[in-house]
Amino acid sequence: MRRGERRGAGGPRPGSPVPAGKAALEEPPDGAPAGRRSTESEVYDDGTNTFFWRAHTLTVLFILTCVLGYVTLLEETPQDTAYNTKRGIVASILVFLCFGVTQAKDGPFSRPHPAYWRFWLCVSVVYELFLIFILFQTVQDGRQFLKYVDPRLGVPLPERDYGGNCLIYDADNETDPFHNVWDKLDGFVPAHFIGWYLKTLMIRDWWTCTIVSVMFEFLEYSLEHQLPNFSECWWDHWIMDVLICNGLGIYCGMKTLKWLSLKTYKWQGLWNIPTYKGKMKRIAFQFTPYSWVRFEWKPASSLRRWLAVCGIILVFLLAELNTFYLKFVLWLPPEHSLVLLRLVFFVNVGGVAMREIYDFMDDPKPHKKLGQQAWLVAAITATELLIVVKYDPQTLTLSLPFYIAQCWTLGSVLVLTWTVWRFFLRDITLRYKETRRQKQQSSSDQGNTVGHADRHPSGPDNPPEPPEAEREGAPALN
Repeated sequence: MRRGERRGAGGPRPGSPVPAGKAALEEPPDGAPAGRRSTESEVYDDGTNTFFWRAHTLTVLFILTCVLGYVTLLEETPQDTAYNTKRGIVASILVFLCFGVTQAKDGPFSRPHPAYWRFWLCVSVVYELFLIFILFQTVQDGRQFLKYVDPRLGVPLPERDYGGNCLIYDADNETDPFHNVWDKLDGFVPAHFIGWYLKTLMIRDWWTCTIVSVMFEFLEYSLEHQLPNFSECWWDHWIMDVLICNGLGIYCGMKTLKWLSLKTYKWQGLWNIPTYKGKMKRIAFQFTPYSWVRFEWKPASSLRRWLAVCGIILVFLLAELNTFYLKFVLWLPPEHSLVLLRLVFFVNVGGVAMREIYDFMDDPKPHKKLGQQAWLVAAITATELLIVVKYDPQTLTLSLPFYIAQCWTLGSVLVLTWTVWRFFLRDITLRYKETRRQKQQSSSDQGNTVGHADRHPSGPDNPPEPPEAEREGAPALN
C-alpha cells in the first residue's frame, strides 16, 4: 500500500512491477512527519506495468529524428523569412517539450500519467521564457510582437462601460425590468463557478478559499479607479460573485474533496479486470488521483506556517490581478484565446504547485528544496507583475482614494498587530506565567518540606517513622 501521491526516495513508481503474490507496499520515507500519516490515504496497487507506463525515450527520439530528417531532406525551405522564423521557434519549443516529457523529473502527481504533468512543467518553462522576452522589449515592440501570434492583436482596446445602471428592478423598463440582471449572466458566470471549483481542489481548505474570494472583491473595489472593468454593481460583487458563483464553486469543491478523502484507492491493471463494465470504470478512474492527501494548513500553529499561508493568499490574489492587468497593458481582448489558454495553464500547474508548497511546509527538514513547479509558478507570477509595472506605470501609480487607503492601512495594522500578539507577546506572556507558576510551586513545596520537618523532628526521643511497608507488617527491603 502506498501512502500519498509522492513516492518515497528509491521507491517504485505507480504501476511498477512487484514480486508475485504481493501488493505494492510503500511507507513514508525516513524523516517524514508522523502527523502526515493520518491525512494520507492508503492505496492498494497490484503492480501491473504495461506499455502505457513506460517512458518510451528511444521511441520518441526515433520519431523526432525522423521528422527533423524529413523536414531537412525532403521539404523545400520557403523563402518567407517571417514564416521560417515562426516555424523554427515552434519546432524548437516542440523539441524541448519532447525532451522534457521523457526526461524531466516526476512531480507529486501520477494520474492520468506522469508524462502529462511533465508536459505542463515544460510548458511552464516555455511560458516563463516568453515572459522574460516580453519584459526586455520596449512597450511598443512588446505589444506589436503579439501580432506574430495573432495579426488581430497589437491595437488599443475600445472603451467599455462596466458599471452602468445598478438597479436590480428597473421600473422604467416595462418590457424587461430585470434587464440589468440578465445582462450580467454571460459566459463569465460559469467561468467563475468552474474556476472556484478548481481552486478549491487546489487549496483544499474552505477558510482560505473564502478569504481569497472576499479579498479579491475588496481589491476590485479598491482598484476600480485604475481598471474600468473592476467597476461593478454591488450586487454583482457580493451576490453573483461571492455568494452564487464563488460560493457555489467552493461548496461543490469541498464536497468533491470529502468524496476524494473517503474514496478507496485500489488499482488493478486493465487486463486483470474480468468484466467490461469494470474495465470502463477503471479507464474513467484513471483521471482521478492515484491517492489523496488532506491539507491541514494550521496557519496559527507557528509563525512559519502563518507567513506561508499569507504568502499563498498573496500569490493567488496577485495571479488574479495579473489576469486583468496583462489584458489591459498588452491590449488583449477579454475573449481572446490567449487569455483562456493562460487560465487553462494555471489550472494545470496550480494543483501541483500547491501540493509541493504543502510538502515543503510540512517537512521537518529545514533545508528541503521548494518543488520545481511551485518555483516556476512563483517566478511566472512575479514576471507578469514586472511586465505590468514596466508597460504601464502611470496606471499603477494612480493614488488610491483616501478612504480606500485608510481601510487598507487599518486592515494591515490589525493583521500585523495580531501577528505580533499571537507569535511574540502571547508566547512571552505564557512563558512568564509558566515560569512564575513553577517558582510558586517550588516555593510551596519547599515550605511544605520545612513545615513537615518542624512538626516531626527526628532524634533519640522521636525517631523517624518506619517505612509504609514495615508499618503494615511487611519486611523492609535492605
